[in-house]
Parts: sequence; C-alpha cells; structure tokens
Amino acid sequence: MARYRTEQPFAGPPEVAFGYLADFEHVAEWDPGVSEATRLDAGPVAVGSRFRVAVKTGPLVYEVVELDPGRRIRLVAETATLRSDDVITVLPAPDGATVTYDADLTLRGWARLGAPLLGLLFDRIGDKAAAGLRARLDSLAAASGG
Repeated sequence: MARYRTEQPFAGPPEVAFGYLADFEHVAEWDPGVSEATRLDAGPVAVGSRFRVAVKTGPLVYEVVELDPGRRIRLVAETATLRSDDVITVLPAPDGATVTYDADLTLRGWARLGAPLLGLLFDRIGDKAAAGLRARLDSLAAASGG
C-alpha cells in the first residue's frame, strides 16, 4: 500500500473549496495525471455518485462512499489490479479553510509484485497533483473574493 497526504490552505470560504473538490469532475483541472474526468450520474453529489477518471494506466470509476456535506468526502475506485481510497476534508481556518487530500493506493492480484516501487512512484505523482491543487485553490480563492 502507498499513501499520499497533502494539506493546503484555502483563502476563501470553506464551502467554495468543498463544493469544487466534491464534484470530482474537477480533478482533471488540477491533477496532471488525469486526462479527463466525467460525472456518470446527475443531481447533487451524494453517496453513490460516480465519476469516470482517465489516467495513464486506464480508466477508474470512483464512487462516493461517505459524505459529510461541506466537510468530508470519501471516494473509492477498484479494479482487478488496484484500489484507490481518497478522502478530501475541508475544515474552517482563521483565514479561510484547510484542505486535506489523503489517498491510499493498494495493488491487487499480480500487481502486488510492484508494491515496493509503488511508494516512490506515488510520491512523485502525488507531488505533481499537490502542486496543481495548490495552484487551483489559489485561483478559486481569488475568484471567490478570498
């Protein structure tokens, strides 16, 4: 298993950050490892909402498995070779909010043989995504008047 966690400040209203990040279609706007993300259903994001996310290794379908509106969302994607468990938390802070993105990636089946290298690769991918997230949150905060 590999884990990547990043904590980012957001200089705008917490509900703006949460609304943006909970709509997981936006992941393609800040994660350079994602070429496209599409919502597979309609209506407000809720437990059971699904998102198709295109990455280099193939498509992943993330499903919202937990939701604390305005505060926390957990999305899980599973294939024959991996399981991705991502938790996004947005907490109020004195100057806006603190956004935490916590991702656990577990290789399954024959892919488990690559587990020793997964941590190094996941750190590199995570660092690029964290930089994109930081830039997107700054832009979002500026647009929201933060």
